[in-house]
Amino acid sequence: MTDDDVTTPGSAAPQKIDTSVPHSARIWNYWLGGKDNYPVDEQAGDAYTAVFPGIVTIARSSRAFLRRNITYLVSEAGVRQFLDVGTGLPTAENTHEVAQRLAPETRIVYVDNDPLVLAHARALLYSTAEGATSYVDANVLEPERILASAAETLDFSRPTALILSNILGHVADHDQARSIVTRLMAALPSGSYLSVNDGSRGIDPVFEAAQDAYNESGAVPYNLRTVEEITAYFDGLELLEPGVVPVPLWRPEVTSPAPAVIAEHGGLARKP
Repeated sequence: MTDDDVTTPGSAAPQKIDTSVPHSARIWNYWLGGKDNYPVDEQAGDAYTAVFPGIVTIARSSRAFLRRNITYLVSEAGVRQFLDVGTGLPTAENTHEVAQRLAPETRIVYVDNDPLVLAHARALLYSTAEGATSYVDANVLEPERILASAAETLDFSRPTALILSNILGHVADHDQARSIVTRLMAALPSGSYLSVNDGSRGIDPVFEAAQDAYNESGAVPYNLRTVEEITAYFDGLELLEPGVVPVPLWRPEVTSPAPAVIAEHGGLARKP
């Protein structure tokens, strides 16, 4: 993809990057081994891991879950369109890299509103010649705006996979989060899919204590959900086996070591 091919439909006015406050996308990038973060993010990330070292396992297991989801969707379900909301900063095995490696004609729209992600958009938007990849600068709280902008790249008369990876926890009210999922999925046709994974409450009290401390640090809060609350996002859809489970247990690869049960649950469902 050349510079002229890069598009950012729905972009808002440029925002200043605040390096004085830790940001979840940059901290997540730090835990995944990325370099697109600042000292304040590293400090917050280190403070978190000092209380709960398992967060690094959760971050990397979440990324592996997403990769397995995308592989299934492209290779077995035949999906060729993805709407990835709350994508975060580019690291390894991004949605478009996994999907277009398997089917170069795949079209992907990323959605995020972090100014640092926007600053790295050109690196993120590298697409195959056969497919397309674009970026929408929007908030998860704006589903109609997301859909209107994404329609510039995606054809919503064709099955589309909606990816909501570790983003719904940033919506404080669970009913509002469910409403956002419903509104986004309503625009997608039969045969579309929903992939959700989020940090789960009621599994690991040390994780919960670390997350509560993080939420009080001044960073944008992330709300852990119970497994039942995460499962509710799939209401009205056909959950694929094995259902909503700890992410390492979602169709683990045969060559992988025995998966761990961690406080991060996810699933994949089809719209009938």
